[in-house]
Amino acid sequence: MAFELAKQKQHKSKEDLIDYYMETVVNLEEEPFTVEELGATYDFAPHVFYSHFEGFDHLNKVIFKIFIDNAIEVLEQNMDYEGFTKKDKLLSLYFTLFENLTLNREFALLVIKSYGLNLNALPLMSELKVSFLNFVDSLQIETIRISESIESIQKKSLQEGLWIQFLLTLKFWMSDDSLECEKTDIFIEKSVNTGLELLNTQSLLNVIDLGKFLYNEKIKPNNQV
Repeated sequence: MAFELAKQKQHKSKEDLIDYYMETVVNLEEEPFTVEELGATYDFAPHVFYSHFEGFDHLNKVIFKIFIDNAIEVLEQNMDYEGFTKKDKLLSLYFTLFENLTLNREFALLVIKSYGLNLNALPLMSELKVSFLNFVDSLQIETIRISESIESIQKKSLQEGLWIQFLLTLKFWMSDDSLECEKTDIFIEKSVNTGLELLNTQSLLNVIDLGKFLYNEKIKPNNQV
């Protein structure tokens, strides 16, 4: 009987381990030093952790992928989603994903800042990026048709452009001190509208509108005495 109880005690699901880790990061304001330390706190052996994750770095990537995969799942469960325009589908992903991030803001900020937000290479976001680009591909967003021979280059440019746009939004969100990150919602709407319209119309008015917003929120306050 004691053996069966011991076995049951060791059993932890993948979701349990994620919860333990996120709680520990928030409480310590940093990663636990070792898997053994985490296991000692929540009563599981290291092999239980390693049956799901290669280490804390891998776990961080998995968690951020869960944030976007959950957002996509929520959208697909919405009966009205299929009737959305491509722009509204992209906006909905942004709003839902950043809502997930805001709900887990303390954890997300601690982890992102521990890696450093680099627009050229952000290993933490590597698995999230795969889900993001797959979503972008599924939208089949049209670009200005110049030549069939450069269609693949256009597709790659679209993907990377939208990915950089996402990282810029993430950077804005990280410094957003408004109630429930309401300014990030404004930034999302302006930047997505601008980005998609530039693909076809080079909308100068939207560029100016976005520029004014960034100036008022991020540049002008810093220069005030």
